[in-house]
Amino acid sequence: MLAETQQVDWEADLTALLDELSNVQTELLDVLAAKRDSMASNDMQQMLDLHPRAEALCNRLRSCHQRREELLIAANEQGVPAKNLGNLASTLAPSRRGKVSKQMTAASARMRLLQHQSLANWVLAQRTILHLSQLLEIVATGGRLQPTYSRDEPSDSRGALVDKEV
Repeated sequence: MLAETQQVDWEADLTALLDELSNVQTELLDVLAAKRDSMASNDMQQMLDLHPRAEALCNRLRSCHQRREELLIAANEQGVPAKNLGNLASTLAPSRRGKVSKQMTAASARMRLLQHQSLANWVLAQRTILHLSQLLEIVATGGRLQPTYSRDEPSDSRGALVDKEV
């Protein structure tokens, strides 16, 4: 009967952890979508407003990771072979394993989606930086294809933007 009680505890602990992880992942997906929208619409205030929420979610995600580590350590200390949560879930009774397995599959799918969305936001930010650097180059060179400064020949142009010479 003691082994059954421990399995119920493992199931409850795993379920609680996966429920919290699911909530954090869902909220992070919402934040990433809002960030992408604000980058696309160039809404800097919305980006600034999202930062505290994103920080809080990162802290909650760290907490989930810490709880995961504590759960695995506790399992190993009690002699339950648990290299990861999947191993720990496999020690549950077959009748109780199904719900936890579904939660783990859903959490893995959401994590892949989070990675994809994060990469999409990163690409959007990099394209924005590239666009801005190209605009700065056009402003700096006056739209000419030749470089402003050269070793061989002195430049005909002056820094009209910097020193107001024409």
